[in-house]
Amino acid sequence: MRATQKLLSALSLPLLLLFTAGAVLAQGDPMGKLQGKFIIFGDVDVKGAPDGKPLALTVELVLYRGAILQRQTVGNRGRYQFINVDQGDYDIVVEFENTEIYHDRVKLTGMESRFRRDISLEWAAGAAATRTAKPPTISAEDAYERKSPNKGRFEKAEEALDKKEYDKALALLNQITTEDPQDFQAFAELGYAYLRQNNLAEAEKAYLRATEVRPTFFLALLGLGRLRVQQKNFEGAIAVLDRAVTVQPASADANYQLGNAYLQIKKGSKAVGYLNEALKLDPAGKADGHLLLAALYNGANMKDKAAAEYEAFLKQKPDYADRKKLEAYIAANKAK
Repeated sequence: MRATQKLLSALSLPLLLLFTAGAVLAQGDPMGKLQGKFIIFGDVDVKGAPDGKPLALTVELVLYRGAILQRQTVGNRGRYQFINVDQGDYDIVVEFENTEIYHDRVKLTGMESRFRRDISLEWAAGAAATRTAKPPTISAEDAYERKSPNKGRFEKAEEALDKKEYDKALALLNQITTEDPQDFQAFAELGYAYLRQNNLAEAEKAYLRATEVRPTFFLALLGLGRLRVQQKNFEGAIAVLDRAVTVQPASADANYQLGNAYLQIKKGSKAVGYLNEALKLDPAGKADGHLLLAALYNGANMKDKAAAEYEAFLKQKPDYADRKKLEAYIAANKAK
């Protein structure tokens, strides 16, 4: 089932893209003002081809603020631009083959109208194969036998999703689920298709229906949990992510999402265990967990522990843009 690829972390890909740099520059540009609005822009550079030539690939840039606001496809060494953006906090996500590989937050404030966020990624071919963590899979109990014509429709829907033909996929999947309301896999794919069209309400309904039909269907639980985190419905996210971790305790993604959700509702004591488990399962892919833990410890005035987390983060991301700031914090607070 292709949904196994859409809902996994970068761990399951034949390559690994690591965040290596992302300097922010605020540039005054009175001519660029859009009546109090802002522009976020930057260059995307994916490095690491064996022959030194630019990698011929494309990624998707997504701007979030609780929900998807803007989305665009950018080729390697291309420029993205989100325009007409209001003041406030936003999340920028980079996706490759429908999987999140980079996540950062920007804060728009002040009189400047243009904010630059360059994103540099490193291609590390074969890195995923060396990891010990195992990606989620479809278990035997999650297999679903379809009868004709739904079997053919499902295959066509999968092909449409791979080609990003979401309207076509939605039509086929809605047809399948109308005729067979027990097809939990089709409901999960339906949720994914709605999500790609930024129809979060329908995406949640579809994911929820999949979990009602098959309460232990991990891919739907993870998809619903991630969606609720995106919507900042952290209590709701915890309810389903806790089930996801119970079903697949070795999922780094589920542990990370659950830890983050607990952190957002200020339940740090519960967040720590899940974030540490995610880091244990996938040290490089979930390295941002160290930043979350460092922020938690710093807020609790446990600066030596925060310094240790920053130090662990830099071991995984040595080219981090704000490395000098973290090193200064480590030097000032590291346990002697």
